Amino acid sequence: MGDNHKFQLGTIGALSLSVVSSVSIVICNKALITTLGFNFATTLTSWHLLVTFCSLHVALWMNMFEHKPFDARAVTGFGILNGMSIGLLNLSLGFNSVGFYQMTKLAIIPCTVLLETLFFRKKFSRNVQLSLAILLVGVGIATVTDLQLNLLGSILSLLAVVTTCVAQIMTNTIQKKFKVSSTQLLYQSCSYQALTLFFIGPFLDGLLANQNVFAFKYSPQVLLFIVLSCMISITVNFSTFLVIGKTSPITYQVLGHLKTCLVLAFGYVLLHDPFSWRTILGILIAVVGMILYSYYCMTESRQQKANEVSAQFPQVNESESDPLVIVDKGSGILSDGVVPKTQSSVWNSRRDLDA
Repeated sequence: MGDNHKFQLGTIGALSLSVVSSVSIVICNKALITTLGFNFATTLTSWHLLVTFCSLHVALWMNMFEHKPFDARAVTGFGILNGMSIGLLNLSLGFNSVGFYQMTKLAIIPCTVLLETLFFRKKFSRNVQLSLAILLVGVGIATVTDLQLNLLGSILSLLAVVTTCVAQIMTNTIQKKFKVSSTQLLYQSCSYQALTLFFIGPFLDGLLANQNVFAFKYSPQVLLFIVLSCMISITVNFSTFLVIGKTSPITYQVLGHLKTCLVLAFGYVLLHDPFSWRTILGILIAVVGMILYSYYCMTESRQQKANEVSAQFPQVNESESDPLVIVDKGSGILSDGVVPKTQSSVWNSRRDLDA
């Protein structure tokens, strides 16, 4: 089995794990918040991250992965930024209408495209841009209902979009720059995320829910759902870093909108939530956009790899008369005629509590 085939299987596995775990935790948290009245989203997220860190520490103790320390400033800044983005998204939901909050989530994709284009010189083809536009229109039709604007809510939404985009881009670039796995990055950063949300969570939740998390009456049923939510969150947090590392922040966001469509569908089927033809139409349009996005990304990725392979042939022909290996440039042929593998290009195509 080739490296490319293994990479594709790993990517499909990461995407599937992210979808299943995210939809599961949304259903669990909806029961916890809506049915049982536990309205402390930010504090709950800090518990998620704390449990994730403890689980990874046990896994490290069992030698399930290797601890790889790197730039402490980058890890600290990244962890705090991630925690702030979660808090800002929850504040955006609290100070805006649900429709405007959904628009905030939709704005993350174009903002990410803009930032990657400006600062990383990344190019997105017209086909990819068109498929993303179709996706956003579909999700907008399905989820955006009312748009009530206010100054404070708009500022919070803007900050939430920017911090989320930067945090997701950093998730990808840090893994590439320091050559760390998603598990290694999550282990080193989630403690900072947990501490950030642990300190600001009770304040934000008290401001939004007008309740005190420490004065809440924790029934056995509430505790059961909290434990279940924390257990599922381990998979959610791990798959988030895994997907962004293997694909890109844009692909993660596309996957996030797929989760939104699935949650809407499951809510209608399992929880008998109200459903309209507008929602159905929006989901169908969004699915078309996702299919087109996947198709164009795979097509362009194959074309890019084909171009790289064809570009290597002149180097092989020139070095056939010389058996030496030019190590510093990574080109040439080995004495037994085997062409050294070059580093394959990574397919570049993206939490609030819903994830």
